[in-house]
Amino acid sequence: MLSALFISLCIIATGAQAQSLSKDSYSSTTIPDSLKENANSVVRYFSREILIKSAGKMVIKEHSVQTILNSKDEQAAIFPLFYERKHSGINSAEMLIYDKDGVLIKRYKKNDFYDRSAIDDNTIISDDRVMVVGHTIVNFPVTVEKISEVSSNSFLNLPTWQVQADNISIEKAVCKITAKPELGLRYKLNNCNYHPEKKTESEYEVLHFELKNLKAINPELKSLHWTYLPSISFAINSTVFFGQEVDMSSWKGFGLWANQLNQDVTELSAKRVEEIKQMTLGISSEKAKAKFLYEYLQKNTRYVSIQLGIGGFKPFQAAFVDEKKYGDCKALSNYMRSLLKSVGIESHYAIVRAGDNEPAADPKFVSSPFNHVIICIPFKNDTTWLECTSSTKSFGKLGTFTENRNAVLVSQDGGKLVSTPKSVIDDHLFESNVVVTISSDGSAKAKTNLRSTGEYRDMFLHLSDLKIDERKEFLIDQLNFKQPDVFQLYEPVDKEGTNELVFDLEYTNLSDIRAETKFILKPRIHDIWQMSAPAITKRKTDFYFDHPMLKKCKTTFKLPTEFEVESLPSNVTCKFSYGSYTANYTYDKTSNEVTSTAQFAINNHVIPASKYNEMQTFLEDVTKSMSKKLVIRKKI
Repeated sequence: MLSALFISLCIIATGAQAQSLSKDSYSSTTIPDSLKENANSVVRYFSREILIKSAGKMVIKEHSVQTILNSKDEQAAIFPLFYERKHSGINSAEMLIYDKDGVLIKRYKKNDFYDRSAIDDNTIISDDRVMVVGHTIVNFPVTVEKISEVSSNSFLNLPTWQVQADNISIEKAVCKITAKPELGLRYKLNNCNYHPEKKTESEYEVLHFELKNLKAINPELKSLHWTYLPSISFAINSTVFFGQEVDMSSWKGFGLWANQLNQDVTELSAKRVEEIKQMTLGISSEKAKAKFLYEYLQKNTRYVSIQLGIGGFKPFQAAFVDEKKYGDCKALSNYMRSLLKSVGIESHYAIVRAGDNEPAADPKFVSSPFNHVIICIPFKNDTTWLECTSSTKSFGKLGTFTENRNAVLVSQDGGKLVSTPKSVIDDHLFESNVVVTISSDGSAKAKTNLRSTGEYRDMFLHLSDLKIDERKEFLIDQLNFKQPDVFQLYEPVDKEGTNELVFDLEYTNLSDIRAETKFILKPRIHDIWQMSAPAITKRKTDFYFDHPMLKKCKTTFKLPTEFEVESLPSNVTCKFSYGSYTANYTYDKTSNEVTSTAQFAINNHVIPASKYNEMQTFLEDVTKSMSKKLVIRKKI
């Protein structure tokens, strides 16, 4: 990952100069009823002041008073302040706690904060640190006041103002951004229309926002925060980051800076280049060579994160990764470029925002919302993208982590914003083939073969990290089949982007309902789909599935000789604008077998709000069809 510093500046509670507030701002009894609706907490007062003294130098002051109404938002009593030792610092910090009547019950000063390294499990070393203090809430409601000031002399981005979070209302909020005119201060409104007052103070340009009485936003099922929560992004055209001037006025300028960082890190020794050429000798096409080298990378390196100084953006030397066999996203991507360069294949470093269903960078608003690096190979007939941090991704497949968004393609000519590929239903295939042999006493044996690609493949690959009992529990939970008496799970086979998993199940009694002469059964061992959606009058936000998908299921029931079918479930066909479902059932008297086939498809994982009711009816029809039963009886 890229340095956590520039990401955390967008989301941390930063700094402010305290303002005297009335006693009513601290008492929970003075909150208007309209602001309590759907709210877990109420921001009574929020103030952020950002002074940009010069390129790369700023001071951020923040003061907030927030009444926490219940335990769902008790994390608001935690106060983290992120910084980087060499280029930023916490000038002041304080947190005060008030009871429901606004009486002060606890004060935390700066020396009460715990100062520690701000790293995750994948990061082995970093300059990023956090000062944090937390208060344990005994009784609700409680009011938390936070006051702090942070200074920085190195940054790419200005902090985004996340005006509201889910289920939090705002009584009053102000934000003031002050900068020299020559820095080119800009702002972008996201899901709101809160335009600022623009004015001049001395030699500075000022943007001043003031908001009042914003009701809490209750999130809708499967909606994404960035599509509905109000926020305001800020940027300047010229900044200084770790002593380097950065042109942020255009994607070209941003890319020129990124390319400059990479100039001296791509070379491998002449001996190593010759070895790589020999490795690919006999491979005819460039694409086949690239595939070979990508798989070589996957087998011989591992991902770790090391974020020190400008190293949050500048890759390690390719020779270092070649020797040590590890690196972060920047280092591994840079190394992949060097491998390709050794055999004469052009590729480009691409900076992207990673995460499932993350927003695309705005072509019209140049900033750096990115946190990841991938590789783009512009072959003559197609463009191939590579995720270099994964040891399991198929060649040319990005997956939901980085697909369907904008990336900055870096070259000697600068940066260019381009779209990463968007997956289709065939990229995420789940296909099962189950053969169930039923005995006359109602016992049964089922052999299941699961074939998967894309995100479903990734899901089953993770089974190898679990203990055998955990694997079985996971499969029962994910596929929703009846707890077997015997569960034999075989080692999966994974090849060319397809995972195959085989397991055998044995049941003393398979049927849901059993009479003396008949068995009532589910028409398939496992569910092909489980999720439904609530009926609502008016959907406001788009509905997001994790990805497009195609799920197929074929189940063959071999009936006992003395049994026959009494009734089959009726065939089902359901459709809506972005998906379909079919289920068909046949009975072959000659072989005495019932065949159940089903197919569920979502063609586009983003369902517009206007199509929600149509989708809701579709999913309801699908789940209803799952309850249909197969009835077999003894022959008369």
